[in-house]
Amino acid sequence: MDTHFLDSFVTVADCGSIAEAARRMNLTPAAVAQRLRAIERELGQTLVTRSGRNIQVTPAGLAVLDAARALVSGARDLRAIAAQGVPAGKLRLGATATALTGLLPGIIAALRGRHPEVEYFVRPGASVDLYHLALSGELDAALIVRPHFAIPKSVGWTVLRREPLVCIAPADSPDDDPHLLLQRLPFIRYDRNQWGGKIVDDYLRDHDLTVREVLELDALDAIAAMVHRGLGASILPDWAPPWPEGLRLRKTVLHDSPQREIGILWRRSGARLAAVEALVQVATSAFAGRPVTASGSASATGRSAESPPRG
Repeated sequence: MDTHFLDSFVTVADCGSIAEAARRMNLTPAAVAQRLRAIERELGQTLVTRSGRNIQVTPAGLAVLDAARALVSGARDLRAIAAQGVPAGKLRLGATATALTGLLPGIIAALRGRHPEVEYFVRPGASVDLYHLALSGELDAALIVRPHFAIPKSVGWTVLRREPLVCIAPADSPDDDPHLLLQRLPFIRYDRNQWGGKIVDDYLRDHDLTVREVLELDALDAIAAMVHRGLGASILPDWAPPWPEGLRLRKTVLHDSPQREIGILWRRSGARLAAVEALVQVATSAFAGRPVTASGSASATGRSAESPPRG
């Protein structure tokens, strides 16, 4: 039985959608559906049924789901176990949207140069979701925002980047104090349900700033694009470049602000521990302790930004 096909079944069951499972596995929906049919023929049972655009796992599928999950996990561990302490096997990583573009490519490129036997599966998501997936063992490591509560000792944590808050406004805004701009212009809020959004909310509260909120979004690049279009102002962490191309923003560092800490969270045990530790070592060497200047470049640091911000 092909464990890749079993993995497709498990992923479809977890996602509730063939399209979403295909996106996560970097396959076409047709390829995922073909794998499902092959597993069903081999087992002689229907494992999933369609309900509109969603997928429902049948009683037969539920009966074998835990065993299928264990087989997939065991097969994934075999390569790492056979390597006898040498970094190898397939790492399951999570990353927030900004870490996915600003940090993870450099980390994987460096790790691949040192340890070509390591393979990767990357799952994007919000910090809170990736945190719980790492704790449950579904992910080996995750690049996330530091939570506002104590991290269990069963996992490791190291900070890779500290990001100050910046006030962003349309490029043609008056060169006023950022607090005046925030109170004068409509406010586009970074989602308070996100850990980074909570930092922004705390800043507004600590400085007794009353804003006229018109939107609340969880995508930082979308907020920056809204501001570029003249729809309002916002406070965002100065995330790792790249920022979207073509934006014209007035960007001011809030020097008295708390910082959003981006770090790597990893499991301290498991068959792929050697590969995980190699990943952490590479990430720490590349980013930890590096001073973070506002914007990460000279193109839009604490002044009116007529050119696209790069950080």
